[in-house]
Amino acid sequence: MKSELTFSEANDWRPDSWQRKPAAQQPHYADPAALKRVLAELSRLPPLVTSWEVESLKQQMAEAAQGRRFLLQGGDCSENFIDCESGAIASKLKILLQMSLVLVQGSHKKIIRVGRFAGQYAKPRSTDTETRDGITLPSYRGDLINRPGFHSADRTPDPEFLLRGYERSALTINFIRALIDGGFADLHHPEYWELGFVHNSPLAAEYTRMVETIGESLRFMETLTGNTIAEMNRVDFFTSHEGLHLPYEQAQTRQVPRRSGWYNLCTHFPWIGNRTRQLGGAHIEYFRGIQNPIGVKIDASIRPEDLLRLCDAINPGNEPGRLTLIHRFGIHRVEKAFPPLISAVQQQGKNVLWCCDPMHGNSETTSTGIKTRRFEKILGELEHCFHLLKIQGAHLGGVHFELTGDNVTECLGGASGVTEADLGRAYHTAVDPRLNYEQSLEMALLLARLMAQEHSSK
Repeated sequence: MKSELTFSEANDWRPDSWQRKPAAQQPHYADPAALKRVLAELSRLPPLVTSWEVESLKQQMAEAAQGRRFLLQGGDCSENFIDCESGAIASKLKILLQMSLVLVQGSHKKIIRVGRFAGQYAKPRSTDTETRDGITLPSYRGDLINRPGFHSADRTPDPEFLLRGYERSALTINFIRALIDGGFADLHHPEYWELGFVHNSPLAAEYTRMVETIGESLRFMETLTGNTIAEMNRVDFFTSHEGLHLPYEQAQTRQVPRRSGWYNLCTHFPWIGNRTRQLGGAHIEYFRGIQNPIGVKIDASIRPEDLLRLCDAINPGNEPGRLTLIHRFGIHRVEKAFPPLISAVQQQGKNVLWCCDPMHGNSETTSTGIKTRRFEKILGELEHCFHLLKIQGAHLGGVHFELTGDNVTECLGGASGVTEADLGRAYHTAVDPRLNYEQSLEMALLLARLMAQEHSSK
């Protein structure tokens, strides 16, 4: 069912029509001419993804909304230019592949793998400025815009960083594609995905048993058929980022031969953040006109009637796979805030994919001023969402985690027992705390058990 093109044309949508609306969270550039020059250069550079990939993802999202697939979306809170190197990229790919293997085993569903990287270089901020020792400077908004150092030169938005962000996104996507096409994701060799520092993890034995079981099943099927199952040699892998910096997104919005409509071709799956989803705002105006599958972050502040208007604005034709609602409430608000939203969407027959982000509503600050999240609260919100959807005849279609394949200590708890005293040992994030490898794999194992219980009860 086609919807966006007709709606957009009828309302005179263009890639720049968002400029007629109030735009939140946009940086101020001191030299508009320099920004214009950079954006013109970006608009001429090759796209980072293709419309075929975008349409394939949209179809898979539609299947996830119907309960036939499951979305696993994860990656850094905010990527840094300095971390665009092979080891860091491979580690993130490894942990997402391992988590997806666990979820396949538990859910008996195909997993959609979406990396929260290759473009996650911009971040919204609570305030436009930051003050230290009586000095006030613009807030750090991610490497796409400025630098984290607290000096005027660091915090001044630089349009050249938009080109650096594009280049590093391209390098990341190219390396991921090369790994996958070269057999890195081959289910015959899951040992390729191992991360060296986790051999003593409390979860290592359980994961190893699971891999061995899958390997035995695969070998049995191949022996039975007398052929190698070629589809097991590679997987689909998609990218996502928050479409925050609207001039950057507009510069890479294209029309393509033999397809109608406009595509954002710097990522497969852009999403709108919770701070920029205002119905009369520039982000909704931009996103409503592109053909990509769209994610929208929502929290406890949204009313059911406003959620329905948001669905109509983004997906007026109720196209399956078009809209993913990434819900982030917090463990203390989810039981009260979530059911009315589920009920409203169900009653109106809206086609949405429910995706739980249990990270953002559960942030807290320790007594020493360190921002962190507790594993048990993240897991608790995930379990609540799973059951609240089931009660109302819906289902959880995906999860959205901030995570890393590195051995960081940024979130508290989990099987390895990260404590407040451990936070200073390997706290590397510039913005929000992430699950480390062990915590990510444990989260996947626990989610797989939930999904396995649901599967066995059918």
